[in-house]
Amino acid sequence: MELRHLRYFVVLAEELHFGRAARRLAISQPPLSVAIRQLEESVGAQLFERNSKAVHLTAAGDALRISAHTLLRDAEEALTEARHVAQGSAGRLRIGFVGAMLYRGLPQALKRFQAAHPAVRVTLTELNSGEQMAELLHGRMDVGFAHTRRVPSELQCRLLVSEPFVACLPAEHRLARKGKIAVADLRDDSFVLFSRSASPDYHARILSICGDAGFWPEVRQEVRHWLAVVSLVSQGMGVALVPDAMRHCALPGAVFRPLDGTLTPSEAYGIWPVGSRNPLVPRLLEAVAVGSGSLA
Repeated sequence: MELRHLRYFVVLAEELHFGRAARRLAISQPPLSVAIRQLEESVGAQLFERNSKAVHLTAAGDALRISAHTLLRDAEEALTEARHVAQGSAGRLRIGFVGAMLYRGLPQALKRFQAAHPAVRVTLTELNSGEQMAELLHGRMDVGFAHTRRVPSELQCRLLVSEPFVACLPAEHRLARKGKIAVADLRDDSFVLFSRSASPDYHARILSICGDAGFWPEVRQEVRHWLAVVSLVSQGMGVALVPDAMRHCALPGAVFRPLDGTLTPSEAYGIWPVGSRNPLVPRLLEAVAVGSGSLA
């Protein structure tokens, strides 16, 4: 049985006249008769009673008429959805992100993206960079926003944000009111550091910045999220070097000061599978790149 057979059947059931039904379908009468006969053979029951004067539905035909309308409607909706998915106006987008992206324009970009693609179902999961790569490689995520460009060959990446690190200090810190500070000024402070297991790249960058300033930081606290870093600093648990975007978290008790000199930047990347056919991925990346640019 083909959908064509059901369409022919529905029109004939409405017209109860082979000539009128054929004209509505823009075909000649013989192909219509053949199609109805094939449908009856497929169903295993006579659907119409015919004579030289009239055509009537049988009980089986009347039962099929109700279901046929539903089947054709569902088929049309399925085809429309598939077409919209191919065009990128509908579908599903599974997104992973590191917490700092919440302060780099990701929420605003997603709001614009959803307004432009209201039929797209978006799911968000906060994961560190390594966790995102694992999800992407296993096909459980479509796109991620991570801290590293070191990705497996099965993934590709795009730089979205490059911004300076800044000093995050307790409000009562001796340097909190300075306009700009040198990293070396923090050599005697305890540090709150982004965990190596959560993001090896960021952990290494911060240690490298301190090493270039001539000291190895005393690390008292290691955490897995930038917001936790700032929160601990705001409670006087130490100082930290954080991406400039974190100043937008506005936690009371923490102040942010620019650092003197040219330092390794903080970077964020979009990552997604090589050969991805999801047309929504490049659209989202472009929206995030535009939104992040205002904060970078």
